[in-house]
Amino acid sequence: MPELKRLRAGHAPAVLAFELANRAYFAASVPDRGDDFFDQFTDRYNALLAEQEAGICAFHVLVAEDDSILGRFNLIDIEDHTAELGYRVAQHVAGRGVATATVRELCRLAAARHGLRTLRAATARRNAASQAVLTKAGFVPVGPAGPAHLDGEQGTWYQRDLVLRSDGAILPGDG
Repeated sequence: MPELKRLRAGHAPAVLAFELANRAYFAASVPDRGDDFFDQFTDRYNALLAEQEAGICAFHVLVAEDDSILGRFNLIDIEDHTAELGYRVAQHVAGRGVATATVRELCRLAAARHGLRTLRAATARRNAASQAVLTKAGFVPVGPAGPAHLDGEQGTWYQRDLVLRSDGAILPGDG
């Protein structure tokens, strides 16, 4: 059973393998990270861990039973009980509900562990799969997302308000 885990230094080799194996797949729906991302991976990875340690972001990986990475799920720019959600899943698990289930789980963690009340996510117009995941996970469109947020593309901002119930579930849209 895959497990959502907080990103740590030991995940670096598996994260790099995940990014390399899925590079072409990701580039079909979001702008490619570019060769510099891979050439400077170690420095960038260490910077992410420092941001996480500072409480600016919370990075997670969905880890398979064989310790390979099935997806990355991130809470970015945590401030005033709000964060931006970013995620990507491996091609071989896409379309199976993995992203939707994990985004729902991350919503619960965002409220319970990080005290977040609102998550926002921007998706490019051409990324129908991401739009479907967000909608199924309880997000609603709230307005246009411009090129500055989507690497030069136009898109839509989605938002989900998180209300933590006493039993640890969140409302609305946690179903």
